[in-house]
Amino acid sequence: MIREPVATSDPDVRRSPARVAVIQFDPQVGVKNLAANAAAVDVRLAQAADAGANLIVLPELATTGYCFKNRAEAFAHAEELPGPTVERWEAFARERGVYIVGCLPERDGVRLFDTAILIGPDGVIGKYRKTHLWNEEKLFFTPGDLGFPVFETPIGRIGLLVCWDIWFPETARLVAQQGADIICVPTGWVWTPPPLYDASGVCMAAYLTMAAAHSNNVFIATADRIGIERGAGFMGNSLIANTTGWPIGRIAGPDEDVILYADIDLVQARTAPIWNQLNDLLRDRRIDLYDQMLGYRGGPALPR
Repeated sequence: MIREPVATSDPDVRRSPARVAVIQFDPQVGVKNLAANAAAVDVRLAQAADAGANLIVLPELATTGYCFKNRAEAFAHAEELPGPTVERWEAFARERGVYIVGCLPERDGVRLFDTAILIGPDGVIGKYRKTHLWNEEKLFFTPGDLGFPVFETPIGRIGLLVCWDIWFPETARLVAQQGADIICVPTGWVWTPPPLYDASGVCMAAYLTMAAAHSNNVFIATADRIGIERGAGFMGNSLIANTTGWPIGRIAGPDEDVILYADIDLVQARTAPIWNQLNDLLRDRRIDLYDQMLGYRGGPALPR
């Protein structure tokens, strides 16, 4: 028999509730599509906020599309930060009292970054530049140079990754080690060598997300995109993983234009690594054999 944690209605139990939303839809590349993409994002942000979400995650490059023809086109889609897209998200977050994780091409002088940005009711909280570049991204973007920041907010500690990062176990481990309650991951998972999905319609990237949540006992909210763009297909399968690794609710289908929600206690992640009297994920790490932070010096390890 599978035993689930017992919920409690004890008013003395301290909770930090959050309603998380991950948005999955089909943005399209091309300067002529920028206005339509922005409008599609606006509609879905409003839908999520109307449904009570206070932490909303968008797909990778949600306002620009993904498959740039060349570096010049990538530059034409990019913005300095904060720019008009971020200012638009700031206004929405301020008006609706929500937190938004968006992702867009960031122009910094002659460099381009694939950048996730966290925005709250009081404005920009921080940003993360994608560390691991996938395929032709290497032709346009510079690898991220900001490390793996974790941001303190009134609803909890929020870490950011982007897409291909989730294939590297070190990324989620370093974010979790810095005390993240949730990791938000804008993604654009493209078709990989077949089979694309298992019999249940779930792709390997979704399983990697669940594995990262389980092995670090941290919530992970992954927002993917769908559709075909210049011959590249996208996987869908957005999900919100519990600290156990299992999806909360369901995994989005490969072709669904959908918003998924999860009502969670964000700071539950701070006790999740303690499984029983003898097993504590952080205590059980053999930091006598390897460095506690894997050599990373971008932020301190925090207790959870």
